[in-house]
Order: sequence, then structure tokens, then C-alpha cells
Amino acid sequence: MMDDIQIAEAANAKNIIEIARSIGLSSEDIEQYGKYIAKIPLDVLSRFDKNKNGKLIVVTAVTPTPAGEGKTVTTIGLIQGLSHIGKKVVGALREPSMGPTFGVKGGATGGGYSQVYPMWDIDLHFTGDIHAVSSAHNLLSAILENNLVRDNPLMIDPSRIVLKKTMDMNCRELRQIIVGLGGSRSSGGVMHESGFLITSASEISAILALATSYSDLRERLEKMVVAYTYKNEMVTVKDLGCVGAMMILLKDALKPNLVQTLEGQPVFIHGFPFANIAHGNNSVIATKYAMKLGDYAVTEAGFAADLGGEKFLDIVCRQAGIAPDCVVIVASIKALMTHGGGKLEEPETLTKETLVRGLSNLDKHIKNLKSYGVPVVVSINHFSFDDPEHMQILRDHCKDLGAECVQSDAFMEGGKGAEELARKVVEVIGKVKPKFKMLYADDVPLKDKIEAIAEKIYGADGVIFSVAAESTLKTLEEKGYGKLPICVAKTQYSLSDVAELKGAPKGWKLNVREVALSAGAGFVVPICGTMTLMPGLSKTPAAMKMDLTEDGKVRGLK
Repeated sequence: MMDDIQIAEAANAKNIIEIARSIGLSSEDIEQYGKYIAKIPLDVLSRFDKNKNGKLIVVTAVTPTPAGEGKTVTTIGLIQGLSHIGKKVVGALREPSMGPTFGVKGGATGGGYSQVYPMWDIDLHFTGDIHAVSSAHNLLSAILENNLVRDNPLMIDPSRIVLKKTMDMNCRELRQIIVGLGGSRSSGGVMHESGFLITSASEISAILALATSYSDLRERLEKMVVAYTYKNEMVTVKDLGCVGAMMILLKDALKPNLVQTLEGQPVFIHGFPFANIAHGNNSVIATKYAMKLGDYAVTEAGFAADLGGEKFLDIVCRQAGIAPDCVVIVASIKALMTHGGGKLEEPETLTKETLVRGLSNLDKHIKNLKSYGVPVVVSINHFSFDDPEHMQILRDHCKDLGAECVQSDAFMEGGKGAEELARKVVEVIGKVKPKFKMLYADDVPLKDKIEAIAEKIYGADGVIFSVAAESTLKTLEEKGYGKLPICVAKTQYSLSDVAELKGAPKGWKLNVREVALSAGAGFVVPICGTMTLMPGLSKTPAAMKMDLTEDGKVRGLK
């Protein structure tokens, strides 16, 4: 089998004008970025506001492992599969971040015969949306720092600046830095501690993904809290007076991007917040118009069901006023074996016994999602080396749990290989009416919301709050932020806050070391365990295996 990039290069891709026409848009309605990518202006999309919403399908997964689960492959395969069985479908996915692309993960555009096209552009600069957020964030930082130098009219306490800098790359050495070195204020600024976030962790990334219009974007940016004064008063972006300039930098980034699958189905790729440190879902605009333009809309929640899945249901659905008609959980045999104690580097440990033990992780995610009142379908991402006996064990287990379970061969066969999954999803949507309910109500205290997520979703025995976290939560309640939803920042590699704990850990407590406010995004962020907001590179980064040929073709990108 060819590798991903060779498969993509061999694809018979359509001009993006043809893809636009398939959803009712003319060439005059779109802004082309070459032959295969386009942005769609918001005023064009608004023509479809009165369309009936299509059925919404959310794809999530078991807890990530080095074995891979194939969530994006399954999502794209499902889009292609639905089209194969005659359904009008539009996809909505997040944009890849260059940090993980050059780090461990590689790209995030699917794989095999279930990809979005052109992967070499989407995985890298794409249409510049992430660069625009980096620029807007760092402009804001520069304006804030300039206020300190120019007599500090807002009386900002330099030791209480909560806005850091940002860049779209994994640079652990920039997590904590000192700025303002260089002599006088006019030459070097005011010295204080700072640091860098990866751009996907910027609150502006979350705001861009949740905003529904330019006016909504402006209001959200204005609400961002960037520092505190000497009198402990919040300083917002509105106080700094630079929202207009930020809006200019973000004007095109708010427009969703249109691309296609390898089989020509339309897909919006827009928004890029991480699911372990932000809410982990593509833009509300992309999801909304995928629903307006298709009879079925397929979207993907980042990482596992306890992160992107929970955040889609408790944050995105709450703010956007939408609800899923079906949720798909992706699992693979080797991933579940890993959760049962199997080790990829020791093949003899990948046994029926480790598979059975690892089912606990899948069980927990199924139970969690069913608690939201939505039907659940388990998709087994099938590999050629999977033992049929192991596949049957998983099918039988899901049946015992009352969860539908099907096999997907989307990686090897594209839409044809996902037809069984597509038919099952359509069947479930047709016979099961969702009774959607969120995990907690708006007026529940912040601590109680965090405890609900920890105990009901993660399986913790409780929550340990640091003194600093307790103090921040109390302050946020007093300042009127108590009704905001919760966006937990924790490791993606475990249901717990300790990456090494696999399966469905018991007898542990969630450790909340600090709490951050994302007032513009509209949520409160408890930061748990050893979670950082700037990733680092592995010993051998994916970037070391990439190159450009003499004829301009990318190699090594996955």
C-alpha cells in the first residue's frame, strides 16, 4: 500500500469551484486559495440560515495510545461512507497545528484512503488562520507591554500579567521566561516573568472557534482578561483599546475554509483549539453550516470522549444551542490491548487477556456518553493484522453493553470500507431519538462543576484543589463568572491526570493546581496535574524525517 502522501498525490481531486457548487455556492461566492482550497465569506453563508438543520454526528474515541485509534481516519471515512450510500453530507474538522505536525503526531488530515485534500497544505500554513491568531495575540501582548513603559495609565501590576506570548511550534524552552531586559524602560521595557503558549492554547484560538459573527468576535475579544492592577482589578482587552486592530488581523480567519475528501465530499476545516488545554473542537461556524448545507453533518471532537467529547457536549452545545443526534466512539484492538497492560514493543503481551482488561477504558467512555442521553455507536478501526477472534470479542462485549458496534475499513478502502458504519449510524439516528442533557447546570458552583466532571466523567474519587486554585475560584465567583462552564486542562493519555494510568483508573483524585479564566471564550480552565500549555519536542521529532524534493513535492508528512 502506498503511503499517505503518495495516495493523496494520486487522487483525482476536483477544483474547489466544483466542490462549492455541490453545496449550492457559485464561483463568485467563494474566495479561492489556489485550485483546491477556498474561504467562504460569512454573508454568503448567512443565505442558508433558514435551512433546516441536518443530523449532527460527533466522532470521538477511546483514550489515545501509541497504537493509534484512527479517529480522524474514521471521521473522514464516515463522511465518504455516507456519500456512498446516497446521503448528502458535509464534514467539519479542526485545522492541524504545525507544532504537533513537526513534533510527534505528524499531520491531522486522516490517512490511507480516508484523507482531506490537499494534506500538504492543510497540515502546514493552510490559509494562514493560525498565523493570524498568533499575530493578533502578540499584538495584544505588545500593546500591553507598551502600557507599562508609557507611564502605566491602567496601573497594571507587572507581576500579575496573565497574558503570555504565543507561537505555533513546540518550544519547551519558552514556557517560562523573563522579559524586559536591556537597560532602561524605553530600550527594554519593564522586567517581569512571562512565557509562551502554543497558539492553539491561546484564548483567541478558542474565541475564534466559538464566535458566530464579527460582532460576537469583537465582544469576546473585549472580554479577555489579560492582567490585574495593583488594586486587584481585572484589565481587559477593551481597556487596552486595541480590539479594532486585532479584528483586522482576524477578519479572514473567521471565514471557514472549504476543502474536500479524497472522494470529493465537501469538508469545512476551521478552528484549531487543542482538546487537552482548550475545548478541542472545530469552529461553531463550520459545524453550523455543515448542518445547514447537508442532510448529515459529521464533526470530530479532539482526543478522547473525556476531553473533546465532554467539551463538545458541555461547552460547544451549550454556547451554540445545538445537540448531536449520534456519537461515534472509535477504538482499535491494539489500543485497547495497550489499556489492558499490553506493550507495543513486546508483541507477546498483545493478547486476548490484555484486550479484555483494556475494555474497561471503552466501557467508561460508552457509559459517559450515554449519560448525556445520546445514542452511541462504537466503530472498530480495523487493521489487516487484527485477529478475527479479537474483533468478535469486542463486538460481543459492546452488544452486552447495549452499544451498537461495527467495523470500519476506511483506511484501506475509503468510503466503501465505511459503508457498514454509515448505514449503522443512519439506522440508529432513524430509530433512536436523543434526549440530550448536559452534565451540569449553569448555576452550579464552579467547584461542584469541576467535581462533577472529575467524578462522573473521569472516575475520580474526588478533587484536590491547591490553595491558589481555591482562591481563584472564590474570586471568579465573586466577580460574576460563576455561571461559566468548565474546560479542564489535563493529560490526554489517561482518564486521570497522570498519563501512565491506563484503562479506567480507580482510587485516585484529580489534582487542580491552578485555575485560569477565559472570559472571552466563556469558560473557566482548571489546570490539572503536570499539564503545560506549551508542548515540547520528542527525542526524534517528525520534522527530522521531512523534506522537499527538487520538483517541489513534500516527503515525510503523515
